[in-house]
Amino acid sequence: MRRLGSLIAWLILFGYLAAFLLYPISYVFVRAFTVGGKPSLEFFKIMFSDPLLLESVANSFYIAGLSTIITIALGYTIALLLSRCEFPLRGFFQAALLIPFVVPPFVGAIGMLRLFARYGAVNTLLMQLGLISRPINWFGNRLLGIVVMEVLHLYPIAYLNIAAALANIDPTLEESAETLGIRGLRKFIAITFPLSLPGVAAAAAIVFTWSFTDLGTPLMFNFYKVVSVQIFSLSQQIYANPMGYALTVFVLLLTSLVFIAIKRYVAMRSYEMMGRGHVSARLTRLRGPLAAAAVAYLSLILVLAALPHISIVLLSISEEWYMQVLPERITLNNYLMVFENPVTSTAVRNSLFYSAIATALAAVLGVSIAYVSGRSDLPEAMRDLLDVVAMWPLAIPGIAIAFGYLSSFADLELLSPYRDPTILLIIAYATRRLPYMVRAVYAGLQQVHRALEEVALSLGARPLGVIRDVTAPLIAANILAGGVLVFSECMIEVSTSLMLALRERYFPMTKAIYEVSTHLTMGQELASAMGVVLMVVVAVSMVLASRIMGRRMGELFRA
Repeated sequence: MRRLGSLIAWLILFGYLAAFLLYPISYVFVRAFTVGGKPSLEFFKIMFSDPLLLESVANSFYIAGLSTIITIALGYTIALLLSRCEFPLRGFFQAALLIPFVVPPFVGAIGMLRLFARYGAVNTLLMQLGLISRPINWFGNRLLGIVVMEVLHLYPIAYLNIAAALANIDPTLEESAETLGIRGLRKFIAITFPLSLPGVAAAAAIVFTWSFTDLGTPLMFNFYKVVSVQIFSLSQQIYANPMGYALTVFVLLLTSLVFIAIKRYVAMRSYEMMGRGHVSARLTRLRGPLAAAAVAYLSLILVLAALPHISIVLLSISEEWYMQVLPERITLNNYLMVFENPVTSTAVRNSLFYSAIATALAAVLGVSIAYVSGRSDLPEAMRDLLDVVAMWPLAIPGIAIAFGYLSSFADLELLSPYRDPTILLIIAYATRRLPYMVRAVYAGLQQVHRALEEVALSLGARPLGVIRDVTAPLIAANILAGGVLVFSECMIEVSTSLMLALRERYFPMTKAIYEVSTHLTMGQELASAMGVVLMVVVAVSMVLASRIMGRRMGELFRA
């Protein structure tokens, strides 16, 4: 009877994933490879002969490749300092360097563009100090500007993954190398770096996929020759121009190949260690100039990472900020307008509603998937399949999922985004962030011994009653942490919001920020005020989640 219940639960859960993850992606594949109902590569021939699309692919490669290299280098140095060294303010930096998580890069881009504008605060300050005679065009190369925003937002993912990998290295291996006279850079190259490659690979896969398919940041930089913006443009003419299907499939295949290549490269060697798990890594105490250098380096990163947030806050309280180092006229009217303007006030209510319901849906699905894949007596192949498919949204670009939803559900009255996208947005949010809930709950289940459930079953309790009365209370903190994180990520979801919310009355906050920021009069100030509201919500959520999850927080961001 218990096995039958597990099988029914598996069928329901896999059915959901098939309907709202596998089907939309499959629909896009079918449309991309058929013309007039017959198999064809015509769309791909057109795509590879279109100079605009080829240039867009090249630009996306450039952004993703450069962002990945810089992000990994930055994240690795941060992880080494914070996980292997002891110096003043180390605890402060461990928390403060996660600041970029609290706002998506496209929101920070609004403030950065104003801060580094031709007559923005930076140029004005440099001219007042006599360091320059004419304004510098800081973001004249918009590709580099996009890369900067991606790096400043994504380096915490590299830091968390690499720090977790460094923590898993058995310190006795490094100690043995030292006894053989292998120290310093030689030890790092021979022992530390090779054993940390799984964390580097996980971070590289996430950063490359994210930066290759990020939609919001290029839009804010008014740079349209990237793959994500081309897909966004084609989605608005989905019935007249089917090239969006081919381009979406190309992105899916390309990011999947990169993902697989990275994992295959890492799998070429073994990283297993006999003694890990019971010995803590040694902390090297930095003193004098070395400690000062570490603090200065991390402070510089922190200042750069905080610049988008600082500029957004300043812009949100400014009445006018032009040719001034700081806004001369301060106002709170922008925040009042957020809740008085019909577009923005509706967007705030929509985002809260969409995110709350999506979080509840993700919680039900996440708990069920984690329990069935980790606790049921179904065949291992079935449990692994459910777990793997549930984690796919981490590897599938958000813009591909959004395009799949837009095209595959367009003709279904209940789900059509052209009529009312509410249900579809909630499902899209929940599905996109489901992996965070699954991993959070799974981490909790690993700490609950099966014997506790078996005792309850032996006393006559029903399986659902055991989950409700025994298991759920013991993993409540993990469910709460996953829920808080899912809620905050839903609030700042960009791709699905921009592509599925087609009518003003259904705009979530991210779509409203994009639309409002294009208004010539006070548009950026109002958009910044909305961005600050988002920052506060996400910052509080991240603090709560990290307090509950502790060191396991990094596990939620692994590929």
